[in-house]
Amino acid sequence: MATEEIMASILIVEDDPKQLKLYSKALRGYRLTCVSTGSSALKSIAETRPDLIILDNILDAGEKGLEFLPKLKAAAAHVPVIMISGTLQIREQLAALQGPRSAHYVLQKPVDLDELDRTVEIALTECGLGETVAALQSLERAEKFSATEPDRRFTERLSRQHELIKRLRTGKERPNISELARDFGVSRKTVIRDLQDLIQRGQLPEEIYPDWNQDAAGEE
Repeated sequence: MATEEIMASILIVEDDPKQLKLYSKALRGYRLTCVSTGSSALKSIAETRPDLIILDNILDAGEKGLEFLPKLKAAAAHVPVIMISGTLQIREQLAALQGPRSAHYVLQKPVDLDELDRTVEIALTECGLGETVAALQSLERAEKFSATEPDRRFTERLSRQHELIKRLRTGKERPNISELARDFGVSRKTVIRDLQDLIQRGQLPEEIYPDWNQDAAGEE
């Protein structure tokens, strides 16, 4: 049975209604949550668990996005951040892109909507979880045969779940468990558990697989 198209969840931290209107137009189809301060963004992360954060520098209540960037990354290190500003100087832009709690991109105002759309797509598919998987795979290659089997299984599971996210967010059909199991070379039970993990973490919405909380019990 067909479902509505499922897209990623984006948290937009911006206090300008005109900018929000532009973003809503450019990012039509994504699930958008909009807040006007960094303080609200920190609270929203725990509730919405976004896949991407778009962070403006000048915010409501005199807050600065650049000052909240490390806090947001500390709260959700796996979530890519696109920093947007017309006020940051070159040195500040570089600071936003450097270090362990940095943004992935900095875009200048006025924002080119086509550039924003391309940047969002790359951030969602290649940054965040995609980078984590690549880093783990690189470490396993460096370790060669000394990595333990559970470690390898964890990396394989995370890689498989990343591919499931990319497939299911752009599809209009509910997942075919048997087909996915064949594609990944695993059991149906494994695929169902992957879907359970992704839904529990908020990386896929429940409506994409309504039976997610029941099916695994009946699988052998």
